[in-house]
Amino acid sequence: MKYINEEKINYLLADAAKLDGCQLDIILDKAKSLKRLTLKESAALLSVKDPEDIQKIFAAASFVKDTIYGRRVVLFVPLYISNLCVNSCLYCAFKSDNPLIKRKALTVDEINAQTEWLLNRGHKRILMVCGEEAPSGKSNIDYYTEAIKAIYAAEVGKNKIKRVNVNCAPLSINEFKKLKQSGIGTYQIFQETYHEQTYRRMHPKGPKSDPDNRIDAVDRAFTAGIDDIGIGALYGLFDWRFETLGLLSHIEHMEEKFGVGPHTISVPRIEPAEGAELSLRPPYKISDDEFKKVVAILRLSISYAGIIMTTRENALMRDTLLSLGVSQISAESNTSPGGYSAGDKEQACLPDQQAGSQFSLGDQRSLDEIVGTLIAHDYIPSFCAACYRMERTGETFMQLAKPGTIKGKCSVNALITLQEYLDDFASAKVKQAGYKMIERYFNKLDNVDQDMLKLFFSHVDSGVRDEYV
Repeated sequence: MKYINEEKINYLLADAAKLDGCQLDIILDKAKSLKRLTLKESAALLSVKDPEDIQKIFAAASFVKDTIYGRRVVLFVPLYISNLCVNSCLYCAFKSDNPLIKRKALTVDEINAQTEWLLNRGHKRILMVCGEEAPSGKSNIDYYTEAIKAIYAAEVGKNKIKRVNVNCAPLSINEFKKLKQSGIGTYQIFQETYHEQTYRRMHPKGPKSDPDNRIDAVDRAFTAGIDDIGIGALYGLFDWRFETLGLLSHIEHMEEKFGVGPHTISVPRIEPAEGAELSLRPPYKISDDEFKKVVAILRLSISYAGIIMTTRENALMRDTLLSLGVSQISAESNTSPGGYSAGDKEQACLPDQQAGSQFSLGDQRSLDEIVGTLIAHDYIPSFCAACYRMERTGETFMQLAKPGTIKGKCSVNALITLQEYLDDFASAKVKQAGYKMIERYFNKLDNVDQDMLKLFFSHVDSGVRDEYV
C-alpha cells in the first residue's frame, strides 16, 4: 500500500517497549508545546501500560485540545442519501451481496425533505454519506452534486444548512473539481485499514478492493483544489497500534507532499451491521481503555486536527472522550437513507430500527439532550462553519490551528451559534442552562470581543441568522 511502510511500523512498535518515565515526560512536554510528534514518539506513547502514565497521557491530551480549540465542541449530523453499493466490504451492511438490506437512493425532493426535518431539529452542519453506486441513469458525481444542491436549497424560517461535508467514494481529479465547485466543506474518506493484507481480505470485490486507488483519492482531492480532507481508520479490523501508526504515516505523506494535514480525523469502531457477520465478531476488537488511549494519542500527535466521534459509541463513552481530545461529534444520527421523520419534528426515528441502516448506533439521544449534556459539562455546543466561508481552509487553517490562535474565533462563533440554537430550538431547561453559559463565557472576554458579541447578539435578537467572524 502506498506511503505505508509496514516494516517500519512493526519495528517502531517493537522498539517502543523500551520507553522509560523520563522519556515519557519529554514526549508529553513536546506535545503540550503543540509540536508535532514523530512516528517513533507516537509509537512510544502507544506502548505505555502503567495506569499512572496513562493518566499523564490523558491529562496532556485534554490540555492540548483546550489550548487549540478551547471548550467548544462542533455538532453535525449525517445524512445518508443512498445505500446502493457495488462493493462487498465484509463489515458493512451496505455490501452488494447482502440480501437482508432494503436498498434506497433518495430523490432530490426526498433529500430536500430530509434536510428540512433536520433544520427543524436545529441542525446546521450536514455530513452527506452515500454508497458507491448511483441511481440508474446517473453518474456518481452528478448524483452527489444534485444532492448537495438540494441540501443547500432547504430552508426553515431563517435557518439553512451552513455547510455540507461529504463522505463518498474515490473520484477522478475532474470529478473532485466538480465536487469542490458544489460548495462542500470537508471531503472525508477512510482507508478503513492501513494493513494491506487485511485490507484486501476485507474488501474482496468491487472498486474498493484496490487499496492504492483509495489512498490516492486523498492526493487527487488535494490536486483538484479540495484542501480540507478528513481521514480515518476503522478500528477492529487489525491491531489498533498498527492502525494508529498507519494513519499517522498517511498524515506524514499529506504534510510532506501538500504542506497540509487532515482537517479532521475519525476513529470509528466496528459496530454490528445486519447481514455482515464479521461485524459481530471483529477480528481485532479494541477495548474501551485502548480506544481512549488512541483518541488521546492522536490528539497529542496531531494537535491541530479536529477529532470526530460519531454516534457509533454510547453516550457515556462519547462524553468521556470529549476530555481526551474529541472536538467534533455527530448528534441524533440515522444511517438509513430516508430514516429521518418527514412528519412530527418531535418524534425522532431510532436509527437501528430502520431497514437499510449501515450499522447499529450506541447514542440515540436527541440533539437537545446532547446540547444540554455538553453545557452541563462546560463545553460550548457549536454549529459554526465560519472557516469555510472565510476561506480559513487548508494551509490557512493550519496556520491558525497549529499555534492555537484559531481558538479565539472558534469560541466567539460557538457562542453566536449557541445563542441562535437556544432562541430557535432549545427546550426550556436547555435554554436556561445555555443562557447562563453564554453569560459566563461573555464575562471572560476582553472589552473588544464583548462589544463585538453584543452587536452579534442584538442581530440574533432581531432575527438575523448565520453571522460569524
